[in-house]
Amino acid sequence: MNTIYFDNNATTCVAPEVRDAMLPFFGDLYGNPSSMHAFGGQVAKFVTGAREKIAAFINAEPSEIIFTSCGTESDNMAIHGSAELLGPQAKVITSRVEHPAVLGPCRRLKDMGYREVEIPVDTVGQLDLEAFREALKGHGPAIVSLMWANNETGVIFPMEKIVELAKEAGAVVHSDAVQVAGKLPIDVKKLPVDMLSISGHKLHAPKGIGIFYLRRGTRLKTFMLGGHQENGRRGGTENVPYIVGLGKAVELAAANMAAESRDLTRLRDKLENGLLATCPDARVNGDRAHRLPNTTNMSFEYIEGEAILYHMSDLGICASTGSACAAGSLEPSHVIRAMGVPFTAVHGSVRFSLSRYNTEAEVDYVLEHMPKIVRKLRDLSPFGKGDTLPVNL
Repeated sequence: MNTIYFDNNATTCVAPEVRDAMLPFFGDLYGNPSSMHAFGGQVAKFVTGAREKIAAFINAEPSEIIFTSCGTESDNMAIHGSAELLGPQAKVITSRVEHPAVLGPCRRLKDMGYREVEIPVDTVGQLDLEAFREALKGHGPAIVSLMWANNETGVIFPMEKIVELAKEAGAVVHSDAVQVAGKLPIDVKKLPVDMLSISGHKLHAPKGIGIFYLRRGTRLKTFMLGGHQENGRRGGTENVPYIVGLGKAVELAAANMAAESRDLTRLRDKLENGLLATCPDARVNGDRAHRLPNTTNMSFEYIEGEAILYHMSDLGICASTGSACAAGSLEPSHVIRAMGVPFTAVHGSVRFSLSRYNTEAEVDYVLEHMPKIVRKLRDLSPFGKGDTLPVNL
């Protein structure tokens, strides 16, 4: 049975070109790039080359790129590094729909005595800008950490306006851009965020490598001590194969982004519209006009999203009920709850997230089988409304 992988917001496959670029650094080119000898020095050149590619990818300077292990580390570096520098008088502003990698450190700071504010969203997942303006008022320093695009719904926040308001208030601004990288252009000269987080495994690089962008002149406490690497910002021997792989991944993303966006939008819309047409009491969660081209989050009322996933998995279809970092929780998604999705639909949400490797035939396969799954589960549900789907599983 073939695997139909529609869970690319959780992780992506490693592109063959990325894998091939990494292989020499597991073999002959194993030197430590921080060594003084030529054997290590030759490896350092590849790290420098990858840093330059990644800087160009977001229109930054190479010196502003810090390699980390993942987006979560980059988020923690931004939030804790800023808070430790500014002190407990600082206000920490985030949103109710952030990834746990942001909500976790922000809430820990609250436990430590910082003032933490979580901005609500409206029914389509867009940030309440009036509440954001209010949160920025007052004296003392502020740290703003808001995601560029939501990992569960794909909803894109109005980052230009967010940064404008935050800068007017004198706040330090960080954005988790993990889901945006490779799907939408990023230009840190046009969008003057102070810090930005990216994770390699969301754009066809391997797991275990991330980027932390730190604008020149932005003050930050060093998050990981123990070495001079990354200009003293992040100690630890460089993960050379993965750094090189990430450099190749952003090179591929930059070359193909516009065409991929068009293709993914078409496939996503076909999937979404097909499910809305064949699965009564289905709904789309989130702002359909302002979202990532690869993502749809849909609720199927009166049934459980986990049950849908089990049946889909039996057919080789991979999707998600929300963030992979919250897997195993029986609680409904905090993102879906924050949007005020009705009780009959809040547990029945499923996220489909596509990549460049998905095909129209795969979308057709899902459209063939999903109505049958929904019908069967509705027939079993005490709230069932399955009499409108005349198919058998």
